[in-house]
Amino acid sequence: MHLLRDWSSIKYDFKLFVFHQWLASIYFHFSVSIWKVFLIFLVAFRNLWVSTMATGQIFSRTTQALFYNYKQLPIQRMLDFDFLCGRETPSVAGIINPGAEGFQKLFFGQEEIAIPVHSTIEAACAAHPTADVFINFASFRSAAASSKLALKQPTIRVVAIIAEGVPEFDTKELISYARSNNKVVIGPATVGGIQAGAFKIGDTAGTIDNIIQCKLYRPGSVGFVSKSGGMSNELYNTIARVTDGIYEGIAIGGDVFPGSTLSDHVLRFNNIPQIKMIVVLGELGGRDEYSLVEALKSGKINKPVCAWVSGTCARLFKSEVQFGHAGAKSGGEMESAQAKNQALKDAGAVVPTSYEAFEASIKETFAKLAEEGKITQVKEITPPQIPEDLNSAIKSGKVRAPTHIISTISDDRGEEPCYAGVPMSTIVEKGMGIGDVISLLWFKRSLPRYCTHFIEICVMLCADHGPCVSGAHNTIVTARAGKDLVSSLVSGLLTIGPRFGGAVDDAARYFKDAYDRKLSPYEFVESMKKKGIRVPGIGHRIKRGDNRDKRVELLQLFARTHFPSTKYMEYAVEVEAYTLSKANNLVMNVDGAIGTLFLDLLAGSGMFTKQEIDEIVAIGYLNGLFVLARSIGLIGHTFDQKRLKQPLYRHPWEDVLYTK
Repeated sequence: MHLLRDWSSIKYDFKLFVFHQWLASIYFHFSVSIWKVFLIFLVAFRNLWVSTMATGQIFSRTTQALFYNYKQLPIQRMLDFDFLCGRETPSVAGIINPGAEGFQKLFFGQEEIAIPVHSTIEAACAAHPTADVFINFASFRSAAASSKLALKQPTIRVVAIIAEGVPEFDTKELISYARSNNKVVIGPATVGGIQAGAFKIGDTAGTIDNIIQCKLYRPGSVGFVSKSGGMSNELYNTIARVTDGIYEGIAIGGDVFPGSTLSDHVLRFNNIPQIKMIVVLGELGGRDEYSLVEALKSGKINKPVCAWVSGTCARLFKSEVQFGHAGAKSGGEMESAQAKNQALKDAGAVVPTSYEAFEASIKETFAKLAEEGKITQVKEITPPQIPEDLNSAIKSGKVRAPTHIISTISDDRGEEPCYAGVPMSTIVEKGMGIGDVISLLWFKRSLPRYCTHFIEICVMLCADHGPCVSGAHNTIVTARAGKDLVSSLVSGLLTIGPRFGGAVDDAARYFKDAYDRKLSPYEFVESMKKKGIRVPGIGHRIKRGDNRDKRVELLQLFARTHFPSTKYMEYAVEVEAYTLSKANNLVMNVDGAIGTLFLDLLAGSGMFTKQEIDEIVAIGYLNGLFVLARSIGLIGHTFDQKRLKQPLYRHPWEDVLYTK
């Protein structure tokens, strides 16, 4: 950053940088436990050496934080601020997500980085000993416990508690522990704080556009402290308009008992050389502002203080009014905004007559300091452009991006999922079955009931064919090896192919081609013989001409009863008659029946073009039906073996031919 800064600030940052580098070097070269203990001691010593609550600044350009309870947006805003300020290292060293470990991908400028995720506070502090700020995004129910645990870590100096509604008893305990151990608590009910051009907590100062407008990407000369996070954004803007901007800004939070007070931070600001004037925004309720009054009267503060206590309108109400914050409730005359403003004015603070005049008071105070030569002119810089996220750029119409997946069968973007445009509620209300769902998801249309019923019959008839077929055998062996359901199912499905189950598609393809070319059964069979190809859908290891497959007979009966046309099936029956004349086992099997009847379903329904039918056969729809059906049986075999607690399968020696 090309800025004119006080020599004391340069010395401070240099000391902090050298110390951090030394600590990092030690931690890298010595991983033995004793060195980790020694390192924690050194970091604790650093905490006392660098700064304390009462004596100076708590953030710098090398400050790093641990973020508790992962929230993508505030972390990304912190990283974007880092990039805007020209930081070399991200301000978020690690994320703590109870019960989770790994990494979270985020952006640091144009570069995508992986930030470590830890499951416990202790593990995160041990892994990142130079991270001394703990940003707590836990809910009000667990914020106190996690904050207390963080304060007990020797590496943590500052804890920011975002949640509001933390029980007051718990907050008092945190305050007591932090003060007795020389640590800082910001919050509860805070948006956080910021050191311009160096470090910010979570959502402090809002969007990047607001940060740039308020010139928070480089340090100014004003220290600002407020109870309200929302009003902080307003004052950052106001201060940037009439001064050279803020150096540090803190929102202490609006709860009744804040972890640190207005006067705590004003006293710190008084000891930071770069801060030339202080702006304070209080509010009615409580007596925090009176500690600031005492500090002014006792001469502990020697820098100009511009102050305003909001809530003067409370007197317009006939009864006591609770404003937005838990602490914004007047409990008597001394807690009124008017009384506090008067006390601050009497103590020497610059207090305007109204909030509207606050900006003018800040401007006049800054101008006077400039005339006295107490303000070092800040060299303005142009901050780098933050790359815009793709999603926001698309929404704003700045860019267009191609999609990576096309889906035409389902849509889950509305109030309920839709299958081929049919809402899930309609499917249930109309009593549709699995055949109807298959027709929507596979064929993208609602087929007639006889078609969907036929699909359901095919699924039922093909669900299983005993434990001896190759698919079931593989599944049984895998299940007995102790593998899970998916592994057992897949091992069986992988056997489906030309020799097992996969003949359905081939049967449809060859029978369709022969029928469309008007080949006689003789011509078809003999041409296949010449090519060395067995006729798919014809032949069975067990069944014979005088012992037909019952499944085939059921399918044929259903089709002849309900289908408008069964021309492909009747052609297959003629082919079967010819093959039976050659051998008694060349009977139509279930693959041939399903393949040819599906052709009749597609052609006879009148809902498919010839091109669509050819495409359905070519893609492998019919094998999909067998895969779907047989999955039911394979899952059953898996459960059966596990229920029976069958041991590991070993094939018997006597069933193997050992030969040379």
